[in-house]
Amino acid sequence: MDYRIEKDTLGEMKVPADKHWAAQTQRSLENFKIGKEVMPIEVVHAFAILKRSAALANKRLNKIEPEKADAIAKAADEVLSGELDDHFPLVVWQTGSGTQSNMNMNEVLARRATEILKEKGEDLTIHPNDDVNRSQSSNDTFPTAMHIAAVEKVENDVLPAIDILKNTLKEKQQAFEDVIKIGRTHLQDATPLTLGQEFSGWNRMLEKSSEMIKESIEHVKDLAIGGTAVGTGINAHPKFGEYVAEEISTVTEKSFRSAPNKFHSLTSHDEINYAHGALKGLAADLMKIANDVRWLSSGPRSGLSEITIPANEPGSSIMPGKVNPTQSEALTMVASQVMGNDATIGFAASQGNFELNVFKPVIIYNFLQSSYLLADAMVSFNDKCAVGIEPNHEKIEEHLRNSLMLVTALNPHIGYENAAKIAKSAHEKGQTLKEAVLESGLLTEEQFEEIVDPSKMISPQE
Repeated sequence: MDYRIEKDTLGEMKVPADKHWAAQTQRSLENFKIGKEVMPIEVVHAFAILKRSAALANKRLNKIEPEKADAIAKAADEVLSGELDDHFPLVVWQTGSGTQSNMNMNEVLARRATEILKEKGEDLTIHPNDDVNRSQSSNDTFPTAMHIAAVEKVENDVLPAIDILKNTLKEKQQAFEDVIKIGRTHLQDATPLTLGQEFSGWNRMLEKSSEMIKESIEHVKDLAIGGTAVGTGINAHPKFGEYVAEEISTVTEKSFRSAPNKFHSLTSHDEINYAHGALKGLAADLMKIANDVRWLSSGPRSGLSEITIPANEPGSSIMPGKVNPTQSEALTMVASQVMGNDATIGFAASQGNFELNVFKPVIIYNFLQSSYLLADAMVSFNDKCAVGIEPNHEKIEEHLRNSLMLVTALNPHIGYENAAKIAKSAHEKGQTLKEAVLESGLLTEEQFEEIVDPSKMISPQE
């Protein structure tokens, strides 16, 4: 491999000749050979948005030559296009402030921006610290990039995926609104409801989760930029954070703002911790929905079998004809991962020592993983399972007819204790509920048929 020599304050480093990074990135590659988890590309692109915005803010404040600012912005655009993705190799397990990732971006943009200037005939050199990192510190840029990446991932991917699944459940709710079935609580028979009503509960879960995620992500739109090293804003113009936030909002078409207290923004990650809590809430709801689907579709002959789900692939390598609820299994595994990620984020967010939290890379890595897993899993579950759910009318009717909990409708007419005796007698003797009632002599057949009507038990009665 061909190399070139790059220098930093610690000396010389050999850097691959075909890469735009410089000495500090190379040092990080050699010093942190830990794991396979590289810094998410969403963070890299968020950094590009930030550096582009910072260059233009510095230009606006007359802190950098216009030619340099424009070249940095153009280089950042190339990063955003994906052209330079191979130049950002650093792992998550590095300094807790994300300094090396900040310098990786500074070095790549400096080298590429210098090339852009030379291509235009400009005899200028862009310095990674003095120019690309002007008015900034890793301590305020990394949390800013974290927030940009988090907001974009949630608003662009997670919320639309919720809508896709929610709309399907809404359609099923309407389609199944007249399918009366037995309800279940504690995994035991309960009073009837419609399959549409059951789906409406799932639909509302997603509506509520979406509302809570939207509320929580608004807090993440506060940006640390302008706080520099410890929150005082040393070496930055007082308007720098505000101007950068305006530029970021223009690029992303989202309403970011300069955080009112930069000391808080550097040492605390409560906004992301809180927003991930909302994602965990979504994961809990998805776990519930997926589990209900696989219970209701269990069988086909020895389970509940009240709904059918698509047969996407053979379910067993040894049992011919077996079909498993694989989309439910995938979705529940994702939910488990998100819950684990929430524990990691919660612990990491508690580790703000004095002026700086130094668990930033692991926080954003887990946040983004939760976001893309949830988005992908919801779309997969929707497309490969939810849209194909259909009621098994024969089984639904059988379970409804055989349930003893229809006896609940008798309470106002014969009293709770008499109704309980009838249910117990029917169960012990293997009778239908109707047979047990008639044997008791408490009601006539006509009265029983009038009272024990499942269609009258699915909504409040006057």
